[in-house]
Parts: sequence; C-alpha cells; structure tokens
Amino acid sequence: MKLPVFRLVLTAGLIALSFSAAAAGFRNQNGEKETQDTTSFTSPFYEDNERCFECHGQERYEYKNDNLGTQVKALMCENRRIGRDDFYSSNHKYFSCTDCHSSDYVTFPHPGQLRMEQMYTCIDCHGGDEKFAKFSFEEIETEYQKSTHFSLEKDGFTCWKCHNPHSYKISIRNTENLKETIVFDNTICLSCHSDFRRFQLLSDLEEINILEKHDWLPNQASHFGSVRCIECHTMQNDTILVAHLIRPKEESVKQCNECHSKNSLLMATLYKFQSREQRRDGFVNGIILNESYVIGANRNRYLNILSLVVFGIVILIIGIHIFFRTK
Repeated sequence: MKLPVFRLVLTAGLIALSFSAAAAGFRNQNGEKETQDTTSFTSPFYEDNERCFECHGQERYEYKNDNLGTQVKALMCENRRIGRDDFYSSNHKYFSCTDCHSSDYVTFPHPGQLRMEQMYTCIDCHGGDEKFAKFSFEEIETEYQKSTHFSLEKDGFTCWKCHNPHSYKISIRNTENLKETIVFDNTICLSCHSDFRRFQLLSDLEEINILEKHDWLPNQASHFGSVRCIECHTMQNDTILVAHLIRPKEESVKQCNECHSKNSLLMATLYKFQSREQRRDGFVNGIILNESYVIGANRNRYLNILSLVVFGIVILIIGIHIFFRTK
C-alpha cells in the first residue's frame, strides 16, 4: 500500500472510531459517563480567556497595524489555534490562560522572547498533590524518564506531545468502555506515528509504514482494533493507570503466548479492570481458565448459549422418544 493511501485509510478509520467513541461519551474522574456538553459549564475566567480566544480560537483573526494605520487579516497557525469547546470540555477548563502562560501575553503584539519561555510539565502541577495521588503522577514520571521518549526530551519531547493541555480529557478505564479506551489510547500514539509531519519534529528517521512494520503480526486488523499499542510496546506496571515506560522496538512483545496464555500480560493491562463475571467473550470457560486469555478457549458467549439451546433440544427429543417407547 502506498504511504499516502495508507495515511488516508488510517486517518479515515481514526476519525470514524473517534466519532463512535465521542458518541458513546467519555468517563469523568468518578468513572461516570459524561457527554461532550459544554453549555452547562461557565469558566470564572471566561472574559479573561476571551482575550486569547479572540485570535487563538479562530482560523482567521484581525488586528490593527498602528505603524501603518491599516487593518490586517491573517490566518492563525494550526498549532496555535485552540478550540473553545475543546478547552472548556477538557480537564483544564477551570484555569485562566495566564495560569500557565506568562501574563505578558495580554499585550499585543506579544513580546518575541515569550516564545522561548519554558512550558510546565504534568509533574510541575500534579506532583505531590494528594488530590491526584490515585493517578500516581510521580511513578508515571519515573517510568517516563526510563522510556525511549525521554531520550527525545532535548529535542522538545514533553508530556504535551501526547497530552494536549488545551484539550486533554481523561478517559477512565473500566469494564464497560474497553473499545473507547483502545481508540482513545491508540489515537494518542498514532497522532505522531502515523503523521510524518509531527514525527519529523522529533526524529530524522525516514517515514515509517506502520502496516509494513507489523507485517509479521497475524490477523493484523483484528489486533489493531482489539488491543492498544502500549500492550506490546511498554514495560507493564499494574500499579498505575497506563504504563509510560516505552521500550525500544527490539524489546516489544512478539511472542503469541505472551498474550494468548493462562498468564496473559493482558490481564495486568487491558483487562485489569474486568472481573470474571464481566469477561463476556467467554462463558463457562471464562471461570475455569481463571480470567486467562488462551487461544481458542475464550468462545463467543452467543455461540455458547446457542450450543446449550441445541443441546437442550436434543436431550428433550431423546427424552420424548424414550417416554413414548416405554408406553
């Protein structure tokens, strides 16, 4: 498959999956389903933030050039454009823009040196805060510093390369939104690894065809839609929500039995929130195998039910036959 065609197919698939996930709704920090309704929230800093959104919330903005006495119309750079709805439905919607950016930005034109200001990272705000202790930000930071991504930090890799601070909204992992979780997490990875423009900002490698790199993987489409990238590309850690220790590609999971076995690593990652009763892809065998994921053993529950119905009918026919023969 040619790379441009591959990119189109992958992008279309992600858009479709994202719409389906958005339609289903995301989970708030209490694990409750929450739709993308921004009308019920009004920021206490709405008027202050509008000074920024007046330009950065638009594709096109205007300003007066006092030196020439003319009105100038310009296009806002894509990476400087922030959607109001995206921001006011994100986890950071309670903040003022100048909580994170210098107050000098309130002047226009912005002083040029502000572009060189150091940005906050997640741990700058969330580290040592008891309210966020359940998210284990300190342990995530420790993992990240051991990952292959950390080696790119001098080139500008930060938390924000994966988690856009203006739109990031946590998707709580639980037993009901597994498909949403897979789409949510994989979209983060693919935002760079399937977009060569962004990939080039951090790497001098040639463009990578993800399908070709994974051509060893059987039932490729099924795997891509059923597991997250991090299942195979991170060092698993059951004590945090999502593993952040990205391993070198040479250390990625490639052996089938690492997932498809009684001691499947998926039970410590993707299925960590699912109990025996909530493993719905298996029936009696789901309990017998003690929440394992063994090739060929986790049958479809509808086929299990159908087979029991057929078996019951056969037993009933035999019983009727025996009854009339003994008359």
